[in-house]
Amino acid sequence: MSENKDLQVAEHGTSVEGVKFVYDFTEGNKDLKDLLGGKGANLAEMTNLGLPVPPGFTITTEACKVYLESGEEPAALRDEVSAHLDALEARMGKKLGQADDPLLVSVRSGAKFSMPGMMDTVLNIGLSDKSVQGLAQQAGDDRFAWDSYRRLIQMFGKTVLGVDGELFEDALDAAKAAKKVTVDTELEAADLKKLVTKFKKIVKTEAGRDFPQDPREQMDLAIHAVFDSWNTDRAKLYRRQERIPGDLGTAVNVCSMVFGNLGPDSGTGVAFTRDPASGHQGVYGDYLQNAQGEDVVAGIRNTVPLAELEQIDKKSYDQLMQIMETLENHYKDLCDIEFTIERGVLWMLQTRVGKRTAGAAFRIATQLVDQGLIDEAEALTRVNGAQLAQLMFPRFDEDAKVSQVGRGIAASPGAAVGKAVFDSYTAVKWSRSGEKVILIRRETNPDDLDGMIAAEGILTSRGGKTSHAAVVARGMGKTCVCGAEELEVDTKRRRMTVPGGHVVEEGDVVSIDGSSGKVYLGEVPVVPSPVVEYFEGRMHPGADDADELVEAVHRMMAFADRKRRLRVRANADNAEDALRARRFGAQGIGLCRTEHMFLGDRRELVERLILADTDTEREESLKQLLPLQKQDFVQLFESMDGLPVTVRLLDPPLHEFLPDITELSVRVALAESRQEPHENELRLLQAVHRLHEQNPMLGLRGVRLGLVIPGLFTMQVRAIAEAAAERKAAKGDPRAEIMIPLVGTVQELEIVREEADAVIAEVEAASGTQLKLSIGTMIELPRAALTAGQIAEAAQFFSFGTNDLTQTVWGFSRDDVEASFFTAYLEKGIFGVSPFETIDKDGVGSLVKLAAKAGRETRPDLKLGVCGEHGGDPESVHFFHEVGLDYVSCSPFRIPVARLEAGRAAVQSQGSDHR
Repeated sequence: MSENKDLQVAEHGTSVEGVKFVYDFTEGNKDLKDLLGGKGANLAEMTNLGLPVPPGFTITTEACKVYLESGEEPAALRDEVSAHLDALEARMGKKLGQADDPLLVSVRSGAKFSMPGMMDTVLNIGLSDKSVQGLAQQAGDDRFAWDSYRRLIQMFGKTVLGVDGELFEDALDAAKAAKKVTVDTELEAADLKKLVTKFKKIVKTEAGRDFPQDPREQMDLAIHAVFDSWNTDRAKLYRRQERIPGDLGTAVNVCSMVFGNLGPDSGTGVAFTRDPASGHQGVYGDYLQNAQGEDVVAGIRNTVPLAELEQIDKKSYDQLMQIMETLENHYKDLCDIEFTIERGVLWMLQTRVGKRTAGAAFRIATQLVDQGLIDEAEALTRVNGAQLAQLMFPRFDEDAKVSQVGRGIAASPGAAVGKAVFDSYTAVKWSRSGEKVILIRRETNPDDLDGMIAAEGILTSRGGKTSHAAVVARGMGKTCVCGAEELEVDTKRRRMTVPGGHVVEEGDVVSIDGSSGKVYLGEVPVVPSPVVEYFEGRMHPGADDADELVEAVHRMMAFADRKRRLRVRANADNAEDALRARRFGAQGIGLCRTEHMFLGDRRELVERLILADTDTEREESLKQLLPLQKQDFVQLFESMDGLPVTVRLLDPPLHEFLPDITELSVRVALAESRQEPHENELRLLQAVHRLHEQNPMLGLRGVRLGLVIPGLFTMQVRAIAEAAAERKAAKGDPRAEIMIPLVGTVQELEIVREEADAVIAEVEAASGTQLKLSIGTMIELPRAALTAGQIAEAAQFFSFGTNDLTQTVWGFSRDDVEASFFTAYLEKGIFGVSPFETIDKDGVGSLVKLAAKAGRETRPDLKLGVCGEHGGDPESVHFFHEVGLDYVSCSPFRIPVARLEAGRAAVQSQGSDHR
């Protein structure tokens, strides 16, 4: 069968001709993640590398898709599984679940993208009342056999039959209490045998059926359960959070069992080729003697550091170190590895490119460049703007007076402060009410995902850097401290007891430091991030006291700046913001909102303009505003000397400059009741009523103001022109661009431009200076986008106002809908992300693309930019690069993110073109 035939996508129904649904580990490779999932592809890759991988096979994602679409597995799947199981049994020399010497297998999920803990796994399949005896005899260890059997019933009952997992946990706790022991490894074979009987009764009562004794039935039901787990609520929530497509499906990996619970010379662990929290090279990971793999990830027993394995089993340790080096050099990245040691023999159960913190991502990318494993272009694909934004968040003030009550493992960095909550439901409820919360658990499990998303940070008393809490938190960029053993967490009484006996009740404020692992009572103050200090120019790379992370960020930003085509400007309305933006790397101002200059102590002048009854009164108000506006622009052009400054003429409705109608009505009523003078307030109230609109954002605003209120726009144009002339006279280099907002037809722009050109000509004649001011417009209405070819005849540049364009395309009022129904839309999957956060490529994006193309067909030298909030959104920046815009503009704080993503977009575009 050809490779193309193997990879073809299944159509509808359960009978699919010519599609291969099962691959042996010897048949795949790491590039088949779409088909074999990440776990299966990497198991195949390790097998190809000659590493010790237990034999097995992978059921493809295509089989999963058929099953989920039709409710039945593909007709050919059972026969393919049987053929591969026969081959596995022949290789191992034993049959699945045979009575005397049983072959046991694990059934594990494995999607294309890592979804830690979100989908299902069942170990020890093949054990039954008969085969458990054979396993005990073959292993020479009754305790091991019964421990493995109780694990199977527990996992199978919860995962496959839907039994409440707490019932098994309670029975296990009761068994330990009866034996007066604290950990399950202290239970003896007889205790575990009784526990198996108890577990089977729980299954019978809760599931309405006996635990299946047929090993093939166990395996088939487990495979279906893994398929079904793709669409569990927690898996769908995780995919929405991580923006993983919902139509990929999961592969299923059937792997011969190796046992880490065979005694002290056995164990299981997770290893990283570099520290996923810091990026530093060294020996990082967790190991647990006499345990199976899920024990480490679940965090139910505290592990020992991986380095201690050298004293426990030096042979296995040395072999593991060699394999880790092999894998990192092969994958050219941080690798996350799961392994088991069975009586001194090392087995590799999984590898993947490991999740890491934001700081680790930047450090590792530069380290790999220095080691010659990757080049600068590849390094840029290893970091992203969201990670850079995380590094710019504040951190705890080291000089503050604090009350430290504990310390755990620094699992995911950051400074998080919030009220203590002890379950996921409360975390979500309080968060939605505006409270900041810290989710505190003994250990987390996949059912806690809602609360983990809602919380500012996560604190657990059990588990290590590879526990569920740590792995998921790192993936989300959420602050996390794990394994704080001295903290006694009582989730039932909703409290935590700290050393010294102090009790933290639900609602008490705590602070956790994910960089140091420290836990504090109360709120700890925060200080700026060193990365922000670097961008502000207060920390210099290469200096003796420079932060190592700053060095890595500096190098990655330099890579990005060399690669990017898109220029990055700032949205800034005053000289202070402009100077800060310039320090952050802005290459000009893409949006100066002049309405912000009309507030504060100038509001009275604006009120006079609005209240003017005659041309003379209106002209006098404009005359008084002119020098103030001019001075604003002089300062702005000075701070951005030599760089373009796009000034948007007045945009919002005039009522926004007047007092609130309710407040004003009360003032007038009170004045009348007290018989006090109120002529001005009454005039204001009459003006407010006159200007009142049912939908002001679609009313008298933008270019419409300039056309209806004589002299308003010409005053602003004159202020811009005179400021530019003054800067030129002072040997400056002003590069002003005048932007007309809310244009819907070329005629509007033509009228305003004609008036503006006349004013500019007057100023040039009076100053004897040629100003070279350009005039363009914002494209923020669907009609403007659809008629962009006509509008370009009168415009020298377009700047896409994607905030308003999103509102008008969707028919959304942003101020209303985000608070009213966006949460429901996100939860139901209608939105993967708010269209105000990331551009809607299919709708709004199509108009941007259409307008850009039509505009340049009319005017090939048309400058194109974007000044909505999307200009600083990582995913949107990539779209604007693809469309061919010249620049993006965003708030000063987001400029570094936009610069980095513009570089990444260029690299990825070149890679795509090359392919």
